Amino acid sequence: MRIAHTSAQSIGLHPSVHVAQRRFSSSENFAPRGGFGNRGRGRGRFNKNKPACRFCGKTNHLASKCFKRFDVSFVGLDASLSTPAQAHVSELSQCSSVDNGFVRLTISKPQGLLTAIKYGGIDNLLDIQSNELSRGYWDINWNLPGGQDRYLLYVPLSLSQKTTRFRGSEYSVINFSNDHLEVSFKTTYDPSVRGTKLPLTVDQRYIVRSGVSGFYCYAIYERPPGCPAFDLAQTRMVFKFHYMAITDEKQRIMPMPEDLLPNRGKQLIVPESVLLINPINPDLKGEVDDKYQYSMDNKDGGVHGWISSNPIVGFWIIFPSHEFRNGGPTKQNLTVHTGPACLAMFHGSHYIGSDMIAHFEEGETWRKVFGPFFVYLNATTDVSKAYNLWLDAKKQSHYGHMSSSPHRTILHTRSGSVTGRLFVHDRYVSASLLPAKSAFIGLSAARTEGSWQIESKCIVPVGLSILDTDRFRRKFYNKNILPGVYGLHGWVPGFIGDYLKEELVKISEGSETQLGNINYVPPRNGPTLWEIGFPDRTANDYYVPDVNPMYVNKLFLHSPEKQYGLWDRYTDIYPKSDQVFTIGISDPKKDWFFAHVDRKNGDKYVPTTWEIRFNITTVAVGIYKLRLAIASATRSNLEVHVNQMNAEQLVFQVTNLGADNTVCRHGIHGLYQLLSVDITSTLLTTGDNCIFLSQARGGDALCGILYDYIRLEAPPA
Repeated sequence: MRIAHTSAQSIGLHPSVHVAQRRFSSSENFAPRGGFGNRGRGRGRFNKNKPACRFCGKTNHLASKCFKRFDVSFVGLDASLSTPAQAHVSELSQCSSVDNGFVRLTISKPQGLLTAIKYGGIDNLLDIQSNELSRGYWDINWNLPGGQDRYLLYVPLSLSQKTTRFRGSEYSVINFSNDHLEVSFKTTYDPSVRGTKLPLTVDQRYIVRSGVSGFYCYAIYERPPGCPAFDLAQTRMVFKFHYMAITDEKQRIMPMPEDLLPNRGKQLIVPESVLLINPINPDLKGEVDDKYQYSMDNKDGGVHGWISSNPIVGFWIIFPSHEFRNGGPTKQNLTVHTGPACLAMFHGSHYIGSDMIAHFEEGETWRKVFGPFFVYLNATTDVSKAYNLWLDAKKQSHYGHMSSSPHRTILHTRSGSVTGRLFVHDRYVSASLLPAKSAFIGLSAARTEGSWQIESKCIVPVGLSILDTDRFRRKFYNKNILPGVYGLHGWVPGFIGDYLKEELVKISEGSETQLGNINYVPPRNGPTLWEIGFPDRTANDYYVPDVNPMYVNKLFLHSPEKQYGLWDRYTDIYPKSDQVFTIGISDPKKDWFFAHVDRKNGDKYVPTTWEIRFNITTVAVGIYKLRLAIASATRSNLEVHVNQMNAEQLVFQVTNLGADNTVCRHGIHGLYQLLSVDITSTLLTTGDNCIFLSQARGGDALCGILYDYIRLEAPPA
C-alpha cells in the first residue's frame, strides 16, 4: 500500500515481510492456496502442541514459511491479540525479557542490545536477517584529538575506526512496580586501565509501563575524573527493520536494501545517493534514494517511523522534547533510510560541520542524559486504515502517558521556569517597539551570540521555543528547566542577527524567573537602500528549479529543494554567463538561484560571479554597510567587489567558508552566519552601481553558499 509521506518515517517492520518482498520470485515453489504439498489439509485434529503461525494463526508452519506473506489481500492478525498486563521481567542466562502484555522486549544481557520486539502476534519486528548485534543498538562516533577517522562506518570491535556500538557489562533492574519497569545495561570507564577505549561511562535504559503500547529508551553518558581528551561527533539509537512516514506530506513506500546494490542501483556523485535502475518495486524505477532527503528540523519533527505492508504494523519514534538533542530547534537530523532503518538522533554534525563536534579536554568531567524517547507500536487489519496508524502516532505525544512519562522524572524532577516578553527595536523600521512575532527564544549554556547553534554539551542544549503561545501579549514561557545558570538566546524572523541577554539567567528549583520586557536591537547601521529576500535563516524565498527528470524522487515534487542534483541545474539555466539581479526589476523567487554554486564547464566546475545592479540617486559621504545573512555555506571562497573586479575595489574576502554540506544533502539551510561588509562611499557613484558576489572556489561541484537575506544600508542619518 502507498501512503503519503509524513513526519513519521516508515520502518520496514517485519523481517519476514521483507523476505517476501525482497526474495520472492516466480521460480519459488509454494502452494498459493493451501500450504506446502499435501500438508495443507486434513491434519486439524492433530494440531495440539504444534507451532502456530504468527501471520495466519494456523499450525504446522512458522511465519517464515507462511504463504500468506505473498498474498497482498491478506492483512494479518489483529493487534488486539495483545492483552495489557502488569509490567514484568523474565531472566534468562543470556538475555532479559521485559513485557507489559502489549510489547515484549528481548535484550541481550549484560550488553543491552535490543534483539527482539514482540508485538501483535509477531515474534520479532526487528530484522531477523541481521546479526543480533545490529537490530537495535546505541552507537557513538568519536575520535581522540586530531583523529581523522570520525566519519568512518562501524566495523565491529575495530579500534582503528572509532564508531563504537555500546555493550554493557553490568545489568540491573532499576525500578520494578506494578505499572513501571526499568532495566539498566551499564559499561563503566576506568581511567586506570590502559589502552584505547571510549572514555565514557554509558548507562543504557529501557522502560515499559503497564497499559502502554510501546517502550521508552534513554542513556546516561558520563565522564568520570581522570578521563583522557576525546571528541564526540555523533550518537544515536538505531532500529533495523517498507513504507515510511515523517510528515503529513512526506510518506512513501521505501526501496529495499537490495535496490542499493550495483545490479539494481547506480551510485551517483554523492556517495549516499543511488539512482534506482532496476528496483524490486518497478514503481520506483528512475528515482533517486538518499537518506538525507528524509532529514527534518528538530522543530518540525517529533514523530517518524515505518509502516509494514503485511501485517500492517506501525513503528514510531516519538520525542517528547528536543532539548537533549544538540543544535536547537533548527538543527536538521536524519530520521529513516533504506535498510530499512529508523533512527533516534541525539548528537550529530550533519548540516553544520565540525563546529558541532563536542571537544572534551583531559580530565574534564561531564554528564548528560540523552532521551528519553518513546517507541510507539500500533497495528490494523484493515488495509484501508493504514494511514490512521500515522494519525494515531501523532496523537501520542499529547497523551497523558507522554506528559507524565520518564521525560519528566528523569530530566525535570526539580525544575524551574522563565517567563518574559521580547520586543524588537529597529528605529529604521518603526519608531516604537515591535512585538517579536514568531520569535524563537530559550536558554542555553552558550555564552556568545548565536552559539546556541553549536552548543552540544549542556543537558539543555537550547530550549528555544516559538513565541506565539501568547499571541496578544507575545509572552514567552519556558518551563521544566533544570537548575543552573544560562544565557537567554533568541532570534526573530524578519530581522537579522541573534539576541543574547547581557545578564545570565539563574534557574532555581521550583522557581519561576520573571524577566519582564526584553528589547532586541538587531544589527543596523543606517536606512535600507535595497534588500533581497526575507530574513528567516533559509533560502526558501529564492528560485529552486525543477529537478532533472533523470534524478527525480516523486515524493518531493512539491518540495523541490529535496531533489538530487540541483547544483547542476544552475549550469542548465546559466550555461555561459552568470546570474544578474537588478534591484526593482528582478524577482527573487524567479531570478535568484537558491544556491551560489560553481558552473559546470565540460568536465570541470568553474567559479561564478553574480551581479547585483542598483541605482543610487545621491551618494552620501560615509560608510555603507552590506549585510550578508548566510543560511548555509560549504567550502566556499566568497569575494565581494564594488563596481569593478579589481584588487582596489575588493571590499571583502573569506576562504573556506562553512562545512555544512547542505547543497549535496538536499537542504535549504544550515549554520546561520551574518557577515557585515563596509563599503566606503568613494567606491560608489551617482546613478548605476554593481556589487559582485564571487564564489571564487572552482573544481568543486558541491561547494556553495545559500543566502538568507542581503541588504545594503546607507550611512546613518
